Amino acid sequence: MKTFIKPQRFVYLYIAIITCAAFLLALNYAAWCKDEESEAQQDLIESYRVRLKAAEITINDLTIKLYSRPENTTLQQPRSAFIKGIPVIYLITPTHSRSEQKADLVRLSHTLLHVPNIHWVIVEDTAVKTRLVTNFLRTCGLNYTHLNVATPPEVKMKSTDPNWLKPRGVLQRNAGLEWIRSTSKRKKLEPAVVYFADDDNTYSLQIFEEMRWTKKVSVWPVGLVGALRYESPIVVKGQVTGWLTYWRPQRPFAMDMAGFAVNLRLILSHPSAQFSITAPRGYQESSLLSGLGISLIDLEPKAENCTKVLVWHTRTEKTRLKNEEKMRQQFGKGTDLDIEV
Repeated sequence: MKTFIKPQRFVYLYIAIITCAAFLLALNYAAWCKDEESEAQQDLIESYRVRLKAAEITINDLTIKLYSRPENTTLQQPRSAFIKGIPVIYLITPTHSRSEQKADLVRLSHTLLHVPNIHWVIVEDTAVKTRLVTNFLRTCGLNYTHLNVATPPEVKMKSTDPNWLKPRGVLQRNAGLEWIRSTSKRKKLEPAVVYFADDDNTYSLQIFEEMRWTKKVSVWPVGLVGALRYESPIVVKGQVTGWLTYWRPQRPFAMDMAGFAVNLRLILSHPSAQFSITAPRGYQESSLLSGLGISLIDLEPKAENCTKVLVWHTRTEKTRLKNEEKMRQQFGKGTDLDIEV
């Protein structure tokens, strides 16, 4: 991966810092000789002050250049090197265009920046990659892969549909799984887990450490979901025996997408396992996990035997932009559409 920090810039910065230090020493010496200062010494001190100020400006300019980059190039990722001995987390996030999209992605990325050994797989629900998401990922500071696949119109949610009416993010999650499988075949297989993280959820940092050492499938409670305070696996003597949920607890895996993680080796050993676009409401999780040959006895309860809530199924409120149209009607134009929000 190319870098935009040229070595000679470090030399310039080093020279500037050394020069600045010399000026400071001169100022200190002048202050020590205060009693013997002459008019010439005062002029010399003032000259040093001017030069010091110029050096500070130069250092500031060089610092900006060190971290600047051409507009149309890819930013070097500062987190590209993984720490050996710590399993990698592949985080698959489906995303779709909406007014709140960038805000949700920024918020999630700031959480992920605190998590070591994470690779973010962002999959847009679009026919082509959008400029907004592309620009965001270039500056997010995370290891990432940017994919896109469009949901067919006949199964795509309309803005007026309730969020439970049709499955969302199905093809995007499957595209992420396909990328992980194809990539893992081309390199040495390291310990890793796969997690499906919606961009508008809220995540405690602890949940990532809980899932990192998953042997097959790990599970935990999810807050603010299913019209309940939380939904959770039912755990008896360290074993998952059922599901604490109001809606269809008889489902094979009656939990939210944010409530489980899968070991990468299990994903690779079942190459046809994926989410189903035709699965009934609430059965997406079951469609994948059943395809992985998992039963209740295989599930690993985390978060202190599923007694702690470490992830929340929050939803960003849909923003009302009615004044945009009013501005266009009254003033001939609304806000600048070239400014990303």
